[in-house]
Amino acid sequence: MTILPDDKLSQSSTDTALENDAIRERWGAFAWTEENAAKAKEIVARYPEGRQASAVMPLLDLAQRQVGEETKTQGWLPMPVIEFVAAQLGMPYMRAYEVATFYTMYNIVPVGRFHVQLCGTTPCMLRGSDDVMAACKNKGLVKGKTTPDGLFTLTEVECLGACANAPMVQINDDNFEDLDYDSMTDILEKLSNDEPVTPGPQIDRQTSCPEGGPTTLKEMAQGENA
Repeated sequence: MTILPDDKLSQSSTDTALENDAIRERWGAFAWTEENAAKAKEIVARYPEGRQASAVMPLLDLAQRQVGEETKTQGWLPMPVIEFVAAQLGMPYMRAYEVATFYTMYNIVPVGRFHVQLCGTTPCMLRGSDDVMAACKNKGLVKGKTTPDGLFTLTEVECLGACANAPMVQINDDNFEDLDYDSMTDILEKLSNDEPVTPGPQIDRQTSCPEGGPTTLKEMAQGENA
């Protein structure tokens, strides 16, 4: 994988990270795999003729995932890859770049195999996100950086939309919720050892239901399940 120096790894170092000679050499000939070419064709076909640019978000996501597969990371969008997507859709590169740099679902600098996005917004903060951050730091993760082994990238983000399950992190495509210091440490250790982890609440609850199970409308629930 392409690893930039530590001072180039923050999400704000976009111009330097997106474009240099090594990145141009590595990704300048980017093209869809056969499987992804079929996916891209199907995605573009969802939109009316002349509106193909509307497919920019799913195609950027598809491209990022392909980069991830090739680099064994969570994936990111080098400048030549954004140019490729823009050309595929017949739109100016800058329009695709604006999308890639606006939405945080796109990584515009290299990230590790596991991108740990830790929510630090008010509900998570009040419920103990500082303890979750401490667990990350004590396992060697540094905010805005990728670990030397390329395994983890830690990013503090704004609300991830799971406030009822605060505090939480998103790791790649999965949410891990109702965390504390110990459960976060356990997740990181398992990922480091290539062991399976279970997304979702890390306490005794289903999704965002009350801990311990339903407390109201029990008879209705039993009737529906009968």
